[in-house]
Amino acid sequence: MTKVIFIALGSNLSSDVLGSPKDICEAALRALEDRGISVTSRSRWFRTAPVPVSDQPWFVNGVVAVGTDLPPADLLSILHEIEAEFGRTRKIRNEARLLDLDLIAYGDLVTDGRNADDGTGPILPHPRMRERAFVLLPLADIAPNWRHPQTGEAIADLIDGLPADQRAEPRP
Repeated sequence: MTKVIFIALGSNLSSDVLGSPKDICEAALRALEDRGISVTSRSRWFRTAPVPVSDQPWFVNGVVAVGTDLPPADLLSILHEIEAEFGRTRKIRNEARLLDLDLIAYGDLVTDGRNADDGTGPILPHPRMRERAFVLLPLADIAPNWRHPQTGEAIADLIDGLPADQRAEPRP
């Protein structure tokens, strides 16, 4: 069976070089393709409020399905490399950022982060995806029948359980 891999993208800062948050997300998609990671499906872009609620700018978020033979830890490493190339620095959790790339799910794989040789592999599925409208709504765009590999919950049920303060709307 073919594994379906999902990556979430987001940006809420503009760049003189890279453009608007949407432009930055589009450029990140090209960076994935340049590294041999094929984008097989993509959601609409969503305009989303920051989580937790704050006065920082709203985000542009989306989710893509990708194809690759890379193991999860190597794929996550490439996502972090792309973020760094785009100027992302990790200083404060939930801060405004030029680019955020998250490995959301890797087929039906469930891991606790200790799966890599060095003990720093990704936690899969992403541990906070169930609480994030900016992940679940775009994911439902491309995988409306997806089920959480750990709990078996349908994506529609996960969306119904989102906190009321999360706001996400498709961009025109």
